[in-house]
Amino acid sequence: MINYIWFILIFFGVLVGLLSGNGEVISKAIVNSSSSTVTFIIELTGIMCFWCGVMKVAENSGLTEKISKLLKPILKRIFKEVAKDEKALGAIVMNLTANMMGLSNAATPFGIKAMEEMDRLNRDKGTASNDMALFLVLNATCIQLIPSTIISIRAACNSANAGVIILPTLVSTATAAIVGVICCKILQRYF
Repeated sequence: MINYIWFILIFFGVLVGLLSGNGEVISKAIVNSSSSTVTFIIELTGIMCFWCGVMKVAENSGLTEKISKLLKPILKRIFKEVAKDEKALGAIVMNLTANMMGLSNAATPFGIKAMEEMDRLNRDKGTASNDMALFLVLNATCIQLIPSTIISIRAACNSANAGVIILPTLVSTATAAIVGVICCKILQRYF
């Protein structure tokens, strides 16, 4: 559906531009935006490689393992059924740890594994369990200790201080995660 909306917006925008005699302006805008997009992607790729390297160092130094040890007791309290299964809880911990460190690409396989493990434990196949729903909420609202993607985008756009968003990001994602867990726990009682 969104593809149709974008097509309609672009089609009518170009049509109105051509009918109003602004064809040359449209051509220049397309060329300029294309070249600036390529430049932006190249800059972003370099910065993302840097952050992936930093995160790999954090992983190899044991920082992610320390974070996962801190998370396990908390997760055992909020996940009722999964807390008894080490494989499922381990996959959840690894997913959330990778997300907290800004490694969303590395977190995806752990998230898939966590869902597979929770589905293995699920009594009602084909229907998401309460723990599965809670995991999705935590995955979507995960607390960001290092928002590397946003920092990379800000740096690629020549921000004066790309890292200034670390504290606001930490506060907003922590708030979102807490509210998400509270909402899940309330809704679990009724559904």
